Amino acid sequence: MAIVEKRLTNSLHKQLTTLKAYRKDREQLALWVIENIETFPQLLDYCFQTEEEISYKAAWILEIICLRKMEILIPHLDIFLKKLPKVHKHQAVRPMAKICEVMLTDFYSKKEKKTIQILFLKKHRNQLSEICIDWLITDQKVACKAYAMQCLYVLGNEFSWIHPELKIILLKDFPAQQPAFKARAKHILKKIGSS
Repeated sequence: MAIVEKRLTNSLHKQLTTLKAYRKDREQLALWVIENIETFPQLLDYCFQTEEEISYKAAWILEIICLRKMEILIPHLDIFLKKLPKVHKHQAVRPMAKICEVMLTDFYSKKEKKTIQILFLKKHRNQLSEICIDWLITDQKVACKAYAMQCLYVLGNEFSWIHPELKIILLKDFPAQQPAFKARAKHILKKIGSS
């Protein structure tokens, strides 16, 4: 069995290093990882090899997997959230921020209890709130900041301290930001004001 896993891991590495940004190619590799689920921990590890090009390619694949089957990531939340603040290349931060937004949307949805609602603990949500605030106050691209705003808005419905902090950050940064940031910030500020 160890020989098969090693072959799959080597195959994953080769596929990631040769991966192009085409959506079709990323979708195919994500499906391959889902079908060869024993490669998932290695994919996650590649996401956090932040100085390597493979890290953002792995993050692309992780995003697609999470959009399809978030429950695959949930048992790895401790590692994911511990290492997430180390991700710094915007090509990797954007898909990671998107994963966080989808995870929170799934968690707070009124659907039946799923794995995410059982294993996504309060400590994880607290960690995520800190990570999202960091993304908002550091030099990140607009997409990452937009996902972080949405995450914080949703988390603020559970944690009372978040909405006031989010409002301060958004109003402070508003004048210097790009139009896409301003549009999302206006939307979030309006929702905070009416809640």
